[in-house]
Amino acid sequence: MKKWTPLDLAQIAMVAAIYIVLTLTPPLNAISFGAYQFRISEMMNFTAFYNKKYISGVTLGCMIANFIGYGWIDMVVGGASTLVFLTLGVFLFERYMKTYLFNGLINKAFFYFALFFSLSMFTIAWELNYLYQVPFFVTWLTTGLGEFGSLMVGAILMEKLSKHIDLR
Repeated sequence: MKKWTPLDLAQIAMVAAIYIVLTLTPPLNAISFGAYQFRISEMMNFTAFYNKKYISGVTLGCMIANFIGYGWIDMVVGGASTLVFLTLGVFLFERYMKTYLFNGLINKAFFYFALFFSLSMFTIAWELNYLYQVPFFVTWLTTGLGEFGSLMVGAILMEKLSKHIDLR
């Protein structure tokens, strides 16, 4: 495993900080939690396709935002879910980074990842069902659709940003 440099640590911290700010800053915080959520901060997941070190930054940002939002249980469940499914998603779909769908509108890796990660929202549906007795399948559907929507917006934004910012 590659040893992280001070620059790597600063970049990881920056990704975590951006995730936290995009989750907790009003009015975005109003739509970032619960059974109906649309976290624009989820676009930071795509940084891991440019460099796997950002898996740590996204996971850390998610854990801190979730702790501030819903506490320990959300920090652990959401953080673990992010770590597992982000890592798995990057390894499954990074080979599609240079191909595009819909006349070049969206990166194929990002599209496949958005579908995959949206399905992983069963973990959050389970957590919300356990804590608040909301219906599991309806919550899985609503969190999954919100996740897919936010990731699709994020995929387009991140693709544009990557042309101007070196994300490696």
